[in-house]
Amino acid sequence: MEKRTTKQRILDEALDLFATHGYDGVTVAQIAHAVKIKTPSLYKHYKSKQDIFDAILEEIADRYKKRAESIKMDGLDAGKDTELFLNISKEQLEAMGTQLFLFFLHDEFTRKYRRMLTIEQFRNPTASRLYVAQYIDSPIHYQSTLFEAMMERNNMRRADARTAAMHFYSPMFLLLCLCDSSPEREEEALDFVRRHISQFTEIYITGE
Repeated sequence: MEKRTTKQRILDEALDLFATHGYDGVTVAQIAHAVKIKTPSLYKHYKSKQDIFDAILEEIADRYKKRAESIKMDGLDAGKDTELFLNISKEQLEAMGTQLFLFFLHDEFTRKYRRMLTIEQFRNPTASRLYVAQYIDSPIHYQSTLFEAMMERNNMRRADARTAAMHFYSPMFLLLCLCDSSPEREEEALDFVRRHISQFTEIYITGE
């Protein structure tokens, strides 16, 4: 196993603390204590708690980018992914959707980040904005843009693209939330993910 650098340990421990106590409830000294270094030593790596938080955001984006690239998609720019989805089979879409679902569910750093924002959205305006952007606005925008392009190419039944995006994304996020609170229901959730994607494809792609 690759040994974590001090910088990575700081991010990991900070995220653990943020996910438990909230951003405002954690001090730089507490993060340093969790890493087992002195506070001045932490400042050699990050200049402030905000700097640590910004690095966590960069790490989250990088992890998602690498996972998306591993399944041959951009994941953020729907225009770049249009051709991929124009030629994808139902089985391939099910496999891709399942892989991304499992990434968000099991990547430890990503999971803790989601927990932190879920908790902090009710007491921190910045966290609330990030939560909405990360888990509602961005995925709906991406999928709306993708579906609109597919409809224009007659690869998808003509409908309101944003509503179709809500139809696709909402059950996926709901099942992710279910597994966050009830991890023993993962198998049930995965089965529903596959059936959801299959039925969505039948309704919107083949027009049945």
